[in-house]
Amino acid sequence: MTQSRCDRCGASGPAHDFVSAGTDGTWRVLCSRCFNTEMAQFADMQGFEHPSFTPLRLRDVDNSDHEFHFRSLLLGDQLSLEAFELAGDDEAAGYRFQILGKADSKPFALLGQLIQTMKRALSMKHLQAEAGRLQIADMTVRGRVEWNGDEGASQPCVIIDGRRIEWNDLGAMLLAFEGWQFRLEMLDPSDEA
Repeated sequence: MTQSRCDRCGASGPAHDFVSAGTDGTWRVLCSRCFNTEMAQFADMQGFEHPSFTPLRLRDVDNSDHEFHFRSLLLGDQLSLEAFELAGDDEAAGYRFQILGKADSKPFALLGQLIQTMKRALSMKHLQAEAGRLQIADMTVRGRVEWNGDEGASQPCVIIDGRRIEWNDLGAMLLAFEGWQFRLEMLDPSDEA
């Protein structure tokens, strides 16, 4: 697991719990606790306590387990709670969820809402294997657009049902709907798809 070190407190930990933060052209790596402390000071919030949650396993509609890690970030007047799966080397991959609440929200209430969103998403399947190939299971596909990891690439990849799908592979799946109309709607990561 990739480790990072906080430029403010010196603590080290898993990279997914760190933020690159910049002010006045100076960038620092901060643990989420120090980031939240600085944001609370900046927003003049008294008594803000950094919420921290242990990883959680949830099962999807195919009975596969998914382990989610959590990160909370104070973003001015909002508290962001994120849940994500990790791939090798501490890289976020697979399912990713976010919920936003007011900065003074009760963290466990937000966590409960986030877990309900996660359970709803894990109960749906948008892709199915047919003759050894992935196909769109129904008329709706929900997912997330991601960078494909290639510095020179002009195409993204997408994450559908928690799995990475290359752009060309998604195009091949769409060929089954040749001549049909479609609607592409982009949603904020904190909106439920």
